[in-house]
Amino acid sequence: MVARKGSQAGSAERRLQELGIQLPAPPTPFGSYVETLQTGNLLFLSGMLPVADHKPKYVGRLGNELDADAGRDAAYTAALSALAAAKAHLGSLDRVARVVRLGVFIATSGEFFDQPRVADGASDLLRDIFGGDKLAVRSVIGVASLPLGMPIELELIFEVA
Repeated sequence: MVARKGSQAGSAERRLQELGIQLPAPPTPFGSYVETLQTGNLLFLSGMLPVADHKPKYVGRLGNELDADAGRDAAYTAALSALAAAKAHLGSLDRVARVVRLGVFIATSGEFFDQPRVADGASDLLRDIFGGDKLAVRSVIGVASLPLGMPIELELIFEVA
């Protein structure tokens, strides 16, 4: 996990490099949809999942098969996929002017209540890459299940320059 706090000087691409983060290959759809869609200066990202090589990295629900730490890493992994998709679409993450919205869907048991801490796995990465002044509004929603049994799905909207 990324540990830096707040806004840093410099570009998003340089911060990725400084933090030693290598983005995965951009995700590919699991169905009949596109991963990214730009309209005007807004870039919408489809449900980003915690995948590696088009396979689930995590399967299960938080509070049952997975704990909060696994959930945070799943959110972080899904956020890396989102960054890879955005970079593939835009050519450079330096074109991101702001993270407008982050929706975090978390598959949980009925007795799991630590959703905000799990969602921070994605929020903290976005803050560390784009800076604290570009943080998004966020919704965190617990659900019964998500595609392919994965525990996390992210939905993002970026404002682009």
